[in-house]
Amino acid sequence: MNFWEHGRLAICMITILFLLIACGGEDQDPAPTETAVPATNTEAADGETLLALPSLPGEVYYAPFPVEINLDGDLTDWNNVPRVFMPESAAEVQGATSITFAAAADEELLYFMADVTDPNIISGEHGTNYWNEDSVEFYINASDNLNLTEYAEGVAQINIPPFNAGRPIEEVVLGGIQGETAEAQVQVVLSEKGYIVETAVPLTNSVWDIQLQHGNVIGFQAHLNGASTTDRNLKVIWSLLDTADTSYLDPSVFGQLVFFEVGQTDVVAQLPEPAVLPTRIPVPADAPYKNPELPIDARVEDLLARMSLEDKIGQMTLIEKNSIQPSKVTELGIGGILSGGGGYPEGINSPESWADMVDGFQAAALDSHLGIPIIYGVDAVHGHSNVEGTVIFPHNIGLGAANNPELMTEIGRITALEMIATGIYWNYAPAVSVPQDIRWGRTYEGYSENPELVTSLAVAYLQGLQEDDLSAPDTVLATPKHFVGDGGAVWGTSTTDTYNIDQGVTDVDEEVLRTIHLPPYPAVIEAGASNIMISYSSWGGMKMHAQQYLIGDVLRGELGFDGFIVSDWAGVDQITDDYYEAVVIAINAGVDMNMVPYDYNRFIKTMEEAVEAGDISMERIDEAVGNILTVKFELGLFENPYSDATLLAEVGSEAHRAVAREAVAQSQVLLKNEGGLLPLSADLPTLYVGGQAANDIGIQSGGWTIEWQGKEGASTIGTTILQGIEATVSADTAVIYDEFGRFDDLPVGEEIVCVGVVGERPYAEGRGDSADLRLPVGDLRVLNRMEETCDQLVIILISGRPLIIADHIDSWDALVAAWLPGTEGQGVADVLFGERPFSGTLPYTWPLTIEQLPFDFANLDENEPLFPFGYGLTGE
Repeated sequence: MNFWEHGRLAICMITILFLLIACGGEDQDPAPTETAVPATNTEAADGETLLALPSLPGEVYYAPFPVEINLDGDLTDWNNVPRVFMPESAAEVQGATSITFAAAADEELLYFMADVTDPNIISGEHGTNYWNEDSVEFYINASDNLNLTEYAEGVAQINIPPFNAGRPIEEVVLGGIQGETAEAQVQVVLSEKGYIVETAVPLTNSVWDIQLQHGNVIGFQAHLNGASTTDRNLKVIWSLLDTADTSYLDPSVFGQLVFFEVGQTDVVAQLPEPAVLPTRIPVPADAPYKNPELPIDARVEDLLARMSLEDKIGQMTLIEKNSIQPSKVTELGIGGILSGGGGYPEGINSPESWADMVDGFQAAALDSHLGIPIIYGVDAVHGHSNVEGTVIFPHNIGLGAANNPELMTEIGRITALEMIATGIYWNYAPAVSVPQDIRWGRTYEGYSENPELVTSLAVAYLQGLQEDDLSAPDTVLATPKHFVGDGGAVWGTSTTDTYNIDQGVTDVDEEVLRTIHLPPYPAVIEAGASNIMISYSSWGGMKMHAQQYLIGDVLRGELGFDGFIVSDWAGVDQITDDYYEAVVIAINAGVDMNMVPYDYNRFIKTMEEAVEAGDISMERIDEAVGNILTVKFELGLFENPYSDATLLAEVGSEAHRAVAREAVAQSQVLLKNEGGLLPLSADLPTLYVGGQAANDIGIQSGGWTIEWQGKEGASTIGTTILQGIEATVSADTAVIYDEFGRFDDLPVGEEIVCVGVVGERPYAEGRGDSADLRLPVGDLRVLNRMEETCDQLVIILISGRPLIIADHIDSWDALVAAWLPGTEGQGVADVLFGERPFSGTLPYTWPLTIEQLPFDFANLDENEPLFPFGYGLTGE
């Protein structure tokens, strides 16, 4: 259904009430929302009659004219203009962040007003990134096409930050997409409860000619952005069509503004003529590509012959789920959707909600004229880790310590089942990185610094995901990543954000690249890999996404890879600042599907222009699309595109958690055990446990858990290490826990046995790049207290890599490297108390000092590090 053809569209709205309660504290952050929220109409002042009809919340605003408005911060001239208050729920909480907005016109100007309640204004603190702070946004589509899905002449976003308060109109600083074309005049004043914005734009300027006629319609949208001290994390959106904060990309999600002449009592909206959509040739039900009995090559050939250029480019387009509506998936024939870290459904993060969301996108894809299913992807890098309630396995560094290929295959099988329950058949894993510098924030995603160990475990995991037949109903597509050399980047070479090494330069010759970083790829290809993701890193002065030699000659030619190649998240954009040039280079280098991930209109338009100009050939387009379609057919998506509800009962099941618990136990590495302290007796009279990490699922699970960066606290269902200890000791043992390591009134004459659980806080990718690899200050304080108090001290270290601990280890009686064990903390307790033996060994060399990094492995003496590669005690 088209919104503009059918006028007002009744939408079933998911209501999420997020309030910023005014308590006056600077550190209080607003809660996040990214969806349209309930809005209400306010009454006219002094009981007078409104000058226009009340708005239809989230759909239509009626703007009266002519109305005399002055840009002076005094809102009395708006008294009888219909106002909209949102979010509706803010009315119930005094001081909650909210906006009241209105619109009106006179013979020359269209006016907007916003009266904002915000007790903690953040504005002007982030330089040119003021768009990411508190602001009001008004959107106008005064073109002749209200179906536009990208910004064109006559469409503008006007972003108004409150730091403009007190500035003369001529000195006001505005932002927004094509905002300058609106020629807006703006007045901002501070109020007792927040700030007030008044804006005027000409009805006629160089890009539009808005007719001031009763019933005339333009596209309209209003947003309120609220920020904390670190980021924008509140968005109040008026239009019900904008369910994913995409108004800055897609004008089709705007609502309507209807001009209403003062004195009239009713109005008929005068909508522009809708754009004429191209006529599609119906596809017969017996089209060969729909026949699963035919060879895949024949099905691909038939389908390609039926596809237009637009259809083919759509298949090469991969979009994150918050940046596209299902209707656009249908219209554009989009090839893939993904959830990035934290890309869970609005509302409840549950397996059922995921299945509903993904199936909804799939239904939209199948409703396209060719009915090509999307392939939906996630980073299920240690279990289906975006979904609450799933089992979270140890991160790869821990599985490298376990070094059990059979266990890896079972982990892959379980991950596939939990993914399929939610309708997802594409896993951006395994990482086959071979990290050479543990300061890298992605070290824990690599199994080891040793390419042979990486290869063995990656192949085993891939076989668990894909089994022997990719078309089987219990398999998902694996994605070995990131080709090639991401683990060899040099410290200080990254140009991304504040990163130091992630996405940097792999400064090695080709021999080293082939010896250290390439070996996992021929092995996973031989094991059946049908998709490979390209690395952000650079080699030989060129971004990997631009490497025609490595992608085409080596990966395709020499290694014989015949699946499809996908970019990393906006990785194509990094090739050069010229987006057109970047796209042309990447596609010609061999990238088949572009993880855009946001502005699909720009990518699609760029591709069309490049083909028309001859910079990308149709032969290359057909090759890329053929690769993508072949894998979709191999995966069985045309026959089984949806989630399998029968598997929902297995998500996070006890059987799955038992495998994860075993993986945790096998991943523990005993590094020190003075006097044979471990295993501990389960019959100790008292056991003292300290450290926040002892009782924190989020910390022990690390990054890529529910959120991209992970998060501290009870982020999902599982067993903390403390809970595992409590479940293991005898009924007569008192377990005393204090996260700060403070223990008072200690018994006289009793040996004080303690377990301290300390380590890194969650992080992912370049945000985890670390120059010093030291424990957090708070954990050092915990250790100091426990070292003074305890007679025998066991330290369990939670980390995504070896840390610099040489200055502290002499004060510890025992040390266990627990890595990032995931949700099943009972596995740590199992080895701590001897129910399972210590069997893990170091997958990385453990440095004595930070100055040793990066190691020169070719010339490394085994006595130089604190612990060598492969080290691990048994506890026996």
